[in-house]
Amino acid sequence: MRYVVSCLVALAWLAVLSPGVGCRRSAETPIQPKEAGPPTIGVSLADIQGPLRTQLKADIEAAAAKHPNLRLVIRDAGGDAALQQRNLDEFLADRVGLVIVAPIDAQALTEPVAKLFDAGVPVIVLNRAVIGDKYTCCIAPDWKRIGEAAGKWLAGKLDGKGKIVEIKGPVDSTPADQLHDAFREQLRDPGYRFVFEGFLDPPRVDGAKLMAAAIADVDQIDAVFAFDDAAARAAYETAEAAGREKGTLFVGVGGLPDQGAKYVKEGVLGASVLVPTGGAEAIETAAKILGGGKAPKKIVPPTRVLAE
Repeated sequence: MRYVVSCLVALAWLAVLSPGVGCRRSAETPIQPKEAGPPTIGVSLADIQGPLRTQLKADIEAAAAKHPNLRLVIRDAGGDAALQQRNLDEFLADRVGLVIVAPIDAQALTEPVAKLFDAGVPVIVLNRAVIGDKYTCCIAPDWKRIGEAAGKWLAGKLDGKGKIVEIKGPVDSTPADQLHDAFREQLRDPGYRFVFEGFLDPPRVDGAKLMAAAIADVDQIDAVFAFDDAAARAAYETAEAAGREKGTLFVGVGGLPDQGAKYVKEGVLGASVLVPTGGAEAIETAAKILGGGKAPKKIVPPTRVLAE
């Protein structure tokens, strides 16, 4: 999936760029000064690779389409914090009306976000807060709620007992830690046993490798809970190849249309817990601010369990 580091994940967690002087800029229509027409919203995404980040971009664009009076300019930092810093400096120089940023690194983005904020440019931060409070609004999933929802759903299905495998998120990830703790809290009854656990560390360690190790180590597995839907699906496929998938519940996190939601409909996963991107909420909040309204400092988009 640090306050989303937690602002608090999931998470995490998004324009073809051409060279500029000391930086790269997208080949999209240049930003116009704010007085030249409709308000411009500068959007700086950490990356647009991977399902969650692709969905975030799609959610932002779909929500913006409902507001023809707004103009979006999207920059993809490509996972480069230095480039993202420069993107924000460009937004300030180009006098955009508002900025939406999904920071690659909270510490690295704190100063450029503060410069925008101090200059009177509203800043909406997605997925994780920067350090301090020099931003207008932070929109991020609550990984504790997500873990709690997963644990409650699984407890309801196992009915007091079961042997569980947990495929945890990366070490030193705040969203992963919060998800794990909240999930386990719902399964404290002595009838539940966590018989195997391991940390994802892609590409070296993925859901398939961890599930293979669990199968080799444990005779009976009643449920598998994974940090994300891709790992949950990989675990299912590994179990299926070994003839061990029947009678086992597989639960993932993410709930994206082309991943978790699809896997649930296919019967691969018993459930997937939605990690909201916050993209739609960001645009609605931006429209409110640009219309003269006020926004709360923190917004937590709702989650839900997707299950058949």
